Amino acid sequence: MRLEQLQAFLAIADTGSFQGAAKKCSVTQSTISRQIQALEADLGLELFHRTGQAKLTLAGERLLPRARKICQEWQTATQEITDLVAGKQPELCVAVIHSLCAYYLPPVLQQFCHDYPEVQLRVTSLGSDRALKVLKDGLVDMAIVMNNRFLTAGKEMVVEVLYDEPIEVLVGANHPLAQYERIPWSELVRYPQVVFKDGYGMQRLVQDRFERLQATLQAVLEVNTLDAFRGVVRQGELVALLPNSALVEARKDATLAVRPLANNSSADNSNLTRRVVMVTTQDRLQIPPIKHFWQLVRENVPPQVILERSAC
Repeated sequence: MRLEQLQAFLAIADTGSFQGAAKKCSVTQSTISRQIQALEADLGLELFHRTGQAKLTLAGERLLPRARKICQEWQTATQEITDLVAGKQPELCVAVIHSLCAYYLPPVLQQFCHDYPEVQLRVTSLGSDRALKVLKDGLVDMAIVMNNRFLTAGKEMVVEVLYDEPIEVLVGANHPLAQYERIPWSELVRYPQVVFKDGYGMQRLVQDRFERLQATLQAVLEVNTLDAFRGVVRQGELVALLPNSALVEARKDATLAVRPLANNSSADNSNLTRRVVMVTTQDRLQIPPIKHFWQLVRENVPPQVILERSAC
């Protein structure tokens, strides 16, 4: 059974004749006849009484409402795809890590809403690993996250590096570690830490570094907002390892101190950094609103201030 056969069937039912159906479908009458004969052969029953007027048989009457529904669904589907290619997308869903969502993405969001006012923009703040999983599941169109090569390795994935940024230490202003200009790892590992919850790339990054140092990570508290990190660290001996872009408000707070890490000469000389990437799929990047949002992020994130601070 083919779609054009059902369309020919409906045209005959609507016009009452093979000739009228041929005119409506802009084909020859013999073409209409062949399509109906093939459809009847598939079904094993005649669909029309061949009299002066093409009248539906019992089988034709049973098929009619189903054929209308099938053709209507096809018309709706093709129209939706046409609209998609034309940029008439009802919504754009983006999953973003907290630091970008809070400080660096708002200008991009504002510009996109101005450029595509008919598209409902939905932004969800998620941990990196969780964001990449919902992208793979088709629940969001794009993710701006800390890179996880195990979750972005598929051939259908498009990954663009936005920037690399250093990881620094957040402590209370009166904490013993605040006396250091650069905090040695040998001192840092002595203190209990507040960390991101499971599903956040930062938790994985910090845990991996402690394992490489053969040190025990004393993760005594898990939180998932930047406000919570500042509030908890402000209270006492807990410390936190956070990326540069997550420490904007902390640098303005006199009750907190932000310190860079010193290189560890004995075990690992490499700086602790995280890589922020933008991820989507090949097919999504062909849709105009998604492509436009991608370009806006590429042009505006990170702001120059991040690059300058990271280079220091």
